Amino acid sequence: MGLLNSISFQRLQGGLDAATKRQSVLANNVANADTPNFKRSDVNFESFLQQQESGIKSTLNAKVTDSRHFQFGTGTIVPTAVVSTDETTSMNNNNNNVDMDREQALSAENQLRYNSYVSQLNSQITMMRTVIEGR
Repeated sequence: MGLLNSISFQRLQGGLDAATKRQSVLANNVANADTPNFKRSDVNFESFLQQQESGIKSTLNAKVTDSRHFQFGTGTIVPTAVVSTDETTSMNNNNNNVDMDREQALSAENQLRYNSYVSQLNSQITMMRTVIEGR
């Protein structure tokens, strides 16, 4: 097992991937703010990760009848980011639901989240270097 294959590194990588995808989705929302009938999208990741960490089990767990069977469908897999589109709301007369203030606030929040993930990743790498180098 490699040093960077731990579940914490995998979750941080998933968070970085989700933040990158979210930034792209938010930029697309802003770019289409005046497009008639455009519906905004968002990325769900943190809620899936929180459910997993709080012990809520997936409904797709495998049935294990023997201790030698492989365990899968349990909480050790990092969830992937899912893009969802809000089809139910409308903000403008052109049936568009993009609110520029909300998109900018979400973009700022996403930037803080991304920076937090990078900081956590750097901290863990620094700890590993300290252990390996013996300082």
